Amino acid sequence: MEEKRYYATGKRKSAIARVWMKEGNGTLIVNKRNFDDYFTRDALKMLIQQPLDITEQTGKFDFNINVRGGGIAGQAGAIKHGISKALLEYDIALRPVLKKAGFLTRDSRIKERKKYGQPGARKRFQFSKR
Repeated sequence: MEEKRYYATGKRKSAIARVWMKEGNGTLIVNKRNFDDYFTRDALKMLIQQPLDITEQTGKFDFNINVRGGGIAGQAGAIKHGISKALLEYDIALRPVLKKAGFLTRDSRIKERKKYGQPGARKRFQFSKR
């Protein structure tokens, strides 16, 4: 019998995470590295585990995650989004719990572009009357 795999894409800032989920014993592989080796900050580890904790699915699935773009915090947010969507593929009954926690909403805040003739996105050159 072939194992069923669930796929979802998570996004945050300019980071994109491709998440493959299958039933297993709770291993997380991020970019072919161990989860604990890739993410060293405890806050980011907790952020990624939130969808599993809130739906009480911790330790039931193995994740193989490929993430690229952005920084480490943006990548963690993308993985969290991807895991939430993968859990939804597995069981649609988890939707109200994930939706109420706000895990299914893509955080679309991205860096604003720099405008020409100015030093930054919002920063302006100093005004002088004379």
